[in-house]
Amino acid sequence: MTTETATENPALLANVSLAERAYRIRRNAVLMGEVQGQGYVGQALGIADVLAVAYFHALRYRPDDPCWEGRDRFLLSIGHYAIALYAALIEAGIVPEDELETYGCDDSRLPMSGMASYTPGMEITGGSLGHGLGIAVGMALGLKRKGSDRFVFNLMSDGELGEGSTWEAAMGAAHHRLGNLVNLVDFNNQQADGPSRDMLSAEPVTDKFAAFGWHVQRVDGNDVEAVRAAFDTAMAVRDDRPRAIVFDTKMGKGVPFLESREVTHFIRVEANEWALALQALEQGRPA
Repeated sequence: MTTETATENPALLANVSLAERAYRIRRNAVLMGEVQGQGYVGQALGIADVLAVAYFHALRYRPDDPCWEGRDRFLLSIGHYAIALYAALIEAGIVPEDELETYGCDDSRLPMSGMASYTPGMEITGGSLGHGLGIAVGMALGLKRKGSDRFVFNLMSDGELGEGSTWEAAMGAAHHRLGNLVNLVDFNNQQADGPSRDMLSAEPVTDKFAAFGWHVQRVDGNDVEAVRAAFDTAMAVRDDRPRAIVFDTKMGKGVPFLESREVTHFIRVEANEWALALQALEQGRPA
């Protein structure tokens, strides 16, 4: 098996900081949202720092060969976050930048909900909440039995912590000693009907993963250095426990007037606000 490291990916060779990558991912998401005048932009802005670290620090992949057997797998359990993952795939060179303008259009490879059969680099068709971790367990178990040293990363939402299938999968991962599985939880405390903690509280979430036999961390998901350190720690654990990282994130991060919107699960952005959002991102762009 080829033992390419993350830093050997062509997309990583340029001297570009992770903070700059996160900025570009946010910008890509806003530009796509403007195409349709809608989209889960709040989630994309919130999770951009995690995606930047995943694709430009942790993951091993080949932009020109998304199905390369030696890749780490990145699963998007939350299918409605597709705009966020597309933004990262474009920045990583897996999806051409000019396809950004086709977001959500007929015959586009970037449908509004993620579909593995359409988009290069999209490992699974997510969206039925609570299914991603179970699929990730199966992938990780298969790779382990093949003797592969690749990781499986699963990005899920805090709302999925209320699904019984999530905890069945967590139990299965510990039972099969899947040290090659890293579960990433975006804890933005928002669901369609209100704050996650008010719908069905998952707290204390770190204690629960630990009780299921996982190595678990909880960090500020909008602090790039904290996110990087958490990925490094998870991938360096010396035993075969599955690993979980809970990221506390802010919906609309980087665009102050979106951060403050009262209803944040699906942020409404007016036609004149897309340009203002891009201006806000530019003003906060890392030096």
